[in-house]
Amino acid sequence: MGGRSSSPLDKRQQQHLRGGLIQAPHCLLIPAGQVDALLRNFLPLYRGQLAASILKQISRELGPQELAGCQLLHSKKLPRVREHRGPLTQLWGHPPQWQPVFCVLRGDGRLEWFSHREEYENGGRPLGSTALTGYTILTSQREYLRRLDALCPDSSGDHTQEEPDPLLEMPVNFPLFLQHPFRRHLCFSAATGEAQRAWRLALQGGIRLRGTVLQRSQAPAALAFLDAIRLYRQHQGHFGHDDVTLGSDAEVLTTVLMRELLPELRAQTLPGLRGAGRARAWAWTELLDAVDAVVLAAASAGLRAFQNEKDELLAALERTIRPDVDQMLRQRARVAGRLRGSPRHPICGAPCRGDPGQCLPLSAEVQGPLESCLHRKVDVQLPRVTQTLLNTVEAALVAVQALLAQGMDRLSRHLRGKPSGVRLRKEVYSFGEMPWDPELMQTSYREAERSQGRLRQLVAPFGFLGTQSVVFGAQDLAQQLMADAVTTFLQLADQCLTTALDCNQAAQQLEKVRGRVLKKFQSDSGSAQKRFIRRWQICIFLPFVLSQLEPSCKAGLPEFEGDVLAVGSPALTIEGIYEDVIQGVLLQRIDRELKKALGASDVSCALDGCSEAPWDQEGADEETEAQRGTFSRQPGSCTEVQPLCLLPSPGTLRS
Repeated sequence: MGGRSSSPLDKRQQQHLRGGLIQAPHCLLIPAGQVDALLRNFLPLYRGQLAASILKQISRELGPQELAGCQLLHSKKLPRVREHRGPLTQLWGHPPQWQPVFCVLRGDGRLEWFSHREEYENGGRPLGSTALTGYTILTSQREYLRRLDALCPDSSGDHTQEEPDPLLEMPVNFPLFLQHPFRRHLCFSAATGEAQRAWRLALQGGIRLRGTVLQRSQAPAALAFLDAIRLYRQHQGHFGHDDVTLGSDAEVLTTVLMRELLPELRAQTLPGLRGAGRARAWAWTELLDAVDAVVLAAASAGLRAFQNEKDELLAALERTIRPDVDQMLRQRARVAGRLRGSPRHPICGAPCRGDPGQCLPLSAEVQGPLESCLHRKVDVQLPRVTQTLLNTVEAALVAVQALLAQGMDRLSRHLRGKPSGVRLRKEVYSFGEMPWDPELMQTSYREAERSQGRLRQLVAPFGFLGTQSVVFGAQDLAQQLMADAVTTFLQLADQCLTTALDCNQAAQQLEKVRGRVLKKFQSDSGSAQKRFIRRWQICIFLPFVLSQLEPSCKAGLPEFEGDVLAVGSPALTIEGIYEDVIQGVLLQRIDRELKKALGASDVSCALDGCSEAPWDQEGADEETEAQRGTFSRQPGSCTEVQPLCLLPSPGTLRS
């Protein structure tokens, strides 16, 4: 079972997935224009969210700059995976057999496999390759077979009558099974337990890197894309957040459509699949892989076709919104005030400030159901969810702080030992590579995974199925803070070390830098924890609350439509302001609970505009797939430091 070297769909069938009926193997019929229909429904939402995202970006620029409070220097290196390569055995071919291959994990999270090492070293074409987005790694053969049996309704149970199964015929000692909901499974085996562990950690890093490309970005296009996906799925009746947004923009659209197609594919395909048991399940994964590849290609083409329009739209929005931003924000605040206004505070019941006659109460159709939902359902679980999220991110960052301190101590010890230039160069390089070392960072990453099961149980009643995204987010945060701390340490060390210092004096200076960096790390870590918890609390509870208020609570919104239309900009919509108001009420509860959990008094309880992530988080100019429509940019690499002499000198420790 390999990558995408072959497809059960021929070229004619692949073309018909966009423009006609597919007559695929096993008499499969796929309705015409599925991708085109998805894009027709999605792109208008995307255009609207691009406008809203530009308005939010400009409003952030005019407001207080949150980054001014950050103590650590921000690392400018792009997240990446350390390239990993080596021999493995792979189950592939027809019929599948275990065969030796040479595998290479690229820095952008793409896995390739070759017939042998020489083929790779000579620049030959790989036997197969795949982007690791959406895969799950299993190292238990029993668990993989259990999941394989569950793919088809009759593929589990008694397998005694099946044809010989390579997986059963030759038990695998050190397996690496890569499972994907819509792609062909990849079955590898390592020679030793040590090699298996190294590959598992490397592949996990690639899966996370590919999965969080949009979540890591604060660029307007990326934020707009994610918001548009959320709105599209809400229109389809799916309010709960889940892991559908892991991946590039084209991959996310592909996952959305594949989920829509899956029931029809099952109904039309499974009864006609040849074979039995696991052979039938494998055939099913191959067919899904073929359909997924066609959908992905069509989605990528559709986004590329939209790219020029999007670039022009972003430029036009910037030109039209910026001169009138003050008026827009005032009008937005006015409409939001009318929606949320009440003679008494909706949370604590305290009287509103100002003239009560100017405060129009929230309609009973919204106020009653909202307060009832929050009181009966959200408030009950909010403390537990808050504490679980806090445990998740806090444990990961405490582990990072310990790793950082150990790395800085190691450099000081080496300086006291009067190392050679080669040894010092090696140690400084290793220190700079700490954020990208999967074995080292595994201590932190494992902590982020410990509470996943507990969190899954707590949030399931709210329709939240995105716990993998939460774990990835905590791991990304740990890696970013480590990268920032390493950058800060090297910069400060470079400023204080000179050739006039001997090794002991230089080590003493590094110890002072160590203390400064740890204080900065603790400060930034505390702020990052609050942002992390608030963000995921909103993702967990806001869609649920909105679903409880649908559709009756929107009945009164048309009366405010005139105020919004008077602005004459797609950046403001009454639905968007309505969601911001609901989110603002929810955030007040979240911040109140955060104060209790953190024991802090500096958690903001009032947010301008009542919107958390888009209006309050820092911006970034990193280009993402949602801006480009492709995943062509290669991650940066750490530049090895070249000391000029035995002792550190200006520029020696700078990464």
